[in-house]
Amino acid sequence: MRTKWLRVVAVSLVALFAATVGSGGSARQASVSLVPLFLEAPGLADSPGGPEATGKACTTPAPVRVSTWVHCYRPQQITAAYGIDALHAAGTMGQGQTIVLLDSYGSPTAAHDLQFFHDTFYPSLPNPLFDQIYPNGTLTFNNTDHGNGNSGPAAAEGWAGEATLDIEWAYAIAPLAHIVLIAVPPAETLGEQGFPNLFKALQDAVDTYPAGTIFSQSFGVAEETFGGAATVQTASFDAVYKAAAAKGDTVLASSGDSGSSGAMKQARFSRTFDHPVASWPASSPWVTAVGGTQLQYGWTWAPSSDVPFTATGFNPAYFNYTTGGNKEAVWNETWLPAATGGGGSVIYPRPTWQPASVGNHRAIPDLSWNAAVNGGVLVYTSFFPATTRVGWHIYGGTSASSPQVAGLVALVNQLRAADGKAPVGHLAPKLYGIGNGAAFRDIVPVIEGTALSGRLVDNTLWMYNADGSVSPGAVPGLPTTAGWDMTTGFGSPHGAAFASALRALP
Repeated sequence: MRTKWLRVVAVSLVALFAATVGSGGSARQASVSLVPLFLEAPGLADSPGGPEATGKACTTPAPVRVSTWVHCYRPQQITAAYGIDALHAAGTMGQGQTIVLLDSYGSPTAAHDLQFFHDTFYPSLPNPLFDQIYPNGTLTFNNTDHGNGNSGPAAAEGWAGEATLDIEWAYAIAPLAHIVLIAVPPAETLGEQGFPNLFKALQDAVDTYPAGTIFSQSFGVAEETFGGAATVQTASFDAVYKAAAAKGDTVLASSGDSGSSGAMKQARFSRTFDHPVASWPASSPWVTAVGGTQLQYGWTWAPSSDVPFTATGFNPAYFNYTTGGNKEAVWNETWLPAATGGGGSVIYPRPTWQPASVGNHRAIPDLSWNAAVNGGVLVYTSFFPATTRVGWHIYGGTSASSPQVAGLVALVNQLRAADGKAPVGHLAPKLYGIGNGAAFRDIVPVIEGTALSGRLVDNTLWMYNADGSVSPGAVPGLPTTAGWDMTTGFGSPHGAAFASALRALP
């Protein structure tokens, strides 16, 4: 039922999965191909330039297609909601900073689409400072998707959406930063041929770009997919992260979009683990893990049904909302279904900079940002026009969260440079130094409407039933609590206060 209305380009903003939910891919034995997992909103059926739905938060220039039921945001709404508009107004827009985004394949229209995004939302600013790098050679497939599966042109089309999301929304937060997209096509699998290509490109970028570069990664696998040799296998990749930290760089990763669930490689990704799992590389102690929230800015969800879709489309009782409000809840959209990743690592012990209260293992995420699809961000694309509509789309997932936090860190580094200070560098330990307080909006349990779906209290991944209703899945989620928790970390940054707290550090 839901696939008729929802185009799931990927299920985790980006993690690397092969199933609708969960992650997969062993560093040695996986047979699943590398696929992007960002999320795109359904229902964009209005004609270009047609009337936008009454009451929608996303009001943008034509030609924009806006869903009747799914809210969306343009850059100025996000920067206002997160208090970044004050930084922009003061002239802090990322000047002199570098943001590097890693995505397989890249996009054949990346520069054009980013320019269109600039012309729409930031026409008074200089044109974007953007480079797309292909370490293994350019692969555009003539901008034509003529295949199926998770490799070649079919995979390139999916990754183009992820890449475009990353560059446009890192740019939205830091529009004067140097944005670099590194496109590394995988050799079919997430095994020995896959990850090493990505990490060689990452090491080359660490060696090439200036100290204080911010790296954003929108991919991940369930830790258990590495098997018994996980510590050995991840150590070689962690060496690259350590080199970045030693140089003063910041490395971010999305915590995943499948809640506490993860797909089993041993079952060819057709089943999920029966216990909560964490996602790697977000779980690495050398990486700052970015979880997901749902930002409700100018509207408040009020569901009275747990049936998202009827035979004719969206169910108004499920998607019902009231106008007004400004809140954030843990990201758990039962209609997708998708939810923020988080949990305790089975690979890494608790790092010294995390308090004993988190448990005996590295726990993630460290902080969070809007990842919702209902409340997603506008992305303009023109790649693969024969199979992907040219125009505006609404995207979400924790792969939208990580590049936006990368943009915010670029603003922090600009402020620190103005004070004669070094870049913030390895970010996660610094976050536990500033802790709960003015720098963050604490994400607490929220009850909205009368349906069970409105209980936004954890990251349990839900499931569809035969009658079209949704209900909690078998894997228990982790609770969202006051203070730090394993669904949203410290919460979402209050932009100016967050920047001020990190600027004040030695």
